Amino acid sequence: MGKRREARERAVQFLFQHDLNPPENLELELAQFWGSQRTAAIEDEKGPSNWGQPVELPPPTVEDAETRLFAEPLIKGVLEHRDAIDERIKGHAKNWDFHRIAAVDRNIMRLAIYEMLHREDIPPVVSINEAVDIAKKFSTQDSGKFVNGILDKIRGELMRPARILK
Repeated sequence: MGKRREARERAVQFLFQHDLNPPENLELELAQFWGSQRTAAIEDEKGPSNWGQPVELPPPTVEDAETRLFAEPLIKGVLEHRDAIDERIKGHAKNWDFHRIAAVDRNIMRLAIYEMLHREDIPPVVSINEAVDIAKKFSTQDSGKFVNGILDKIRGELMRPARILK
């Protein structure tokens, strides 16, 4: 898996967590999130630690830093523009109550819409393709189609090329 895909997946995980249980201190929550991601990766590699025994984390790797460096601006950007992004989703999710959309799908779409609207270094079709693949991985069988449908409608409203960097 590429570093950007991994970063997007981590961003969606954080946004999902934030959506269900908003923290009082974003920076503290981000630090705890990245620590838990490293702990999980180490346990995947070495097996679970003994119950009750603290896991000593080695310093972050270059790969950890690259993932975080790409993911954190995405996370913060989505949170900063979330209300406007949600309005776009609501405008295109006809016959769907916004809060009935699965939380993971909402957050996948939020991330992709943020990228399409505010990250001119990422072509919109890349954002859509990544979102569809992440939806297939983390959500239901039909989520990829649903996410693609909403995002494609929003892409059609953009005033920039879908496949070329600005």
